[in-house]
Amino acid sequence: MNTIPSKELLVTLYVRRKKSAKEISRLLNCSEHKIHYWLDRYRIFQRSISDALYIKHNPNGDPFHIKRPKTIEEGVLFGMGIGLYWGEGTKRNKNSIRLGNTDPKLIRKFIEFLRKMYGVKMSKLHFGLQIFSDMPPRQALQFWLNHLNVPASQFYKVTVTPARSIGTYRQKTRYGVLTVYCNNRKLRDIICQTIENIK
Repeated sequence: MNTIPSKELLVTLYVRRKKSAKEISRLLNCSEHKIHYWLDRYRIFQRSISDALYIKHNPNGDPFHIKRPKTIEEGVLFGMGIGLYWGEGTKRNKNSIRLGNTDPKLIRKFIEFLRKMYGVKMSKLHFGLQIFSDMPPRQALQFWLNHLNVPASQFYKVTVTPARSIGTYRQKTRYGVLTVYCNNRKLRDIICQTIENIK
């Protein structure tokens, strides 16, 4: 393509249809460098690498939707979910929501929070189980499968660590520590920002 791509065309392809510069270059039969040049010339904001990857992995848009609490029950669930992630969640990872605990009721409540307040599908969640070396892996895994009612295919490989001395913590971790994974950077940032607004 020797003609200059119009601003309207680039806005349609890059902004509205979320096409990458590489995809646009193929459509218009020109170099990717040329597309970047005209995006910059037209002052069309260009996505970061992380944003581009997010769109690539979520071509149909965000796999979640934010629901504001409308009832007392929803308000309690929202507050509980935010509190659980604030206290028990792993905030160091920037790409996913992670929360680990030994209590299946707590884990189920956090999952309910993600599903009802953010529309996260159960099929989008993954789970990691960490147990001590003297625990039967199959028994521990089955315990969590029964309590969460999810297929084993959504579980990562069980992590086994050396057994510790018997004590209160050892009794509490009879079936290991279960971690919920929701691999969505954007939703993770939204929840973390909600926590920051509360502080």
